[in-house]
Amino acid sequence: MELRDIEIFLTLAEELHFTRTADRLHVSPARVSQAIRKQEREVGARLFERTSRSVRLTPIGERLYADLRPAYREMREGMRRARLAARGETAVLRVGMLPGNAHDLRPYWEAFRDRHPDWGLRIRHNPFIDPFDPLRNGEVDVLVSWLPVEEPDLTVGPVVFTESRVLLATPDHPLAARTSASVEDLGDFGVLGPAAPLPDYWEDAFLPFETPSGRPIERGPVARQMDDILTTVSTGEVVHHLGAHAARYYNRPDVAFLPLRDAPRLRWGLVWRSDARCERIRALAGVVRDLGTADL
Repeated sequence: MELRDIEIFLTLAEELHFTRTADRLHVSPARVSQAIRKQEREVGARLFERTSRSVRLTPIGERLYADLRPAYREMREGMRRARLAARGETAVLRVGMLPGNAHDLRPYWEAFRDRHPDWGLRIRHNPFIDPFDPLRNGEVDVLVSWLPVEEPDLTVGPVVFTESRVLLATPDHPLAARTSASVEDLGDFGVLGPAAPLPDYWEDAFLPFETPSGRPIERGPVARQMDDILTTVSTGEVVHHLGAHAARYYNRPDVAFLPLRDAPRLRWGLVWRSDARCERIRALAGVVRDLGTADL
């Protein structure tokens, strides 16, 4: 089985959708189908049950996925280390950012680089859809995520920063005339939902399912990324809520940001795979502990 075909199989096993798999890997759906048929011929059994409405792994497909995923991750990690060695770099810490304010965290990045000049530090955006997959797949080493994170295979480290929250609405929305908004207001208007399921406890910590009085906060149109949130809010279809840093980093004339006065502060912390034996992760966690939690 070729490496690309393994990647196609693993991605389809996660997406369970041929078109999304093709989009994620920048190939055609026909290429995905071709790779899966080839693998099924080699294995001698069906790996996926496919109908007009759904795609799911067969028991043999589930077994193959469990066997291939860690091996593929190690193979990619080995290739990454080889490329680093070819460039004369000893090691690089890859940080995934769910929030959009990496600039605010410069004191941590600068302290890490000062303490470990032989190590590289790379910071990348991390999607909030399937947010832990880049960690689990080995694409990033550590994630800056809102808390709590209660995944059995992930470890939560120190809190990097806390912040208040803001409500997003159009400038002519009835709420925009106020000086602040309440979580209770979210029950009067629809908010955006995620384009793919998030862990319930994790979604509720960011955007609660109910107001303080117990009214449901309805999810409306879905969003996969920040542009979806801003564009949909700007049309007046819904309001939404984010961490306060969004008002500084995503300011635009068709979206108003109001303080959400009674929402608990968001906590953002370091998260990594529990099976990671990485000195660089421990070093960054040590920097955060030494400098302390930022209050933004």
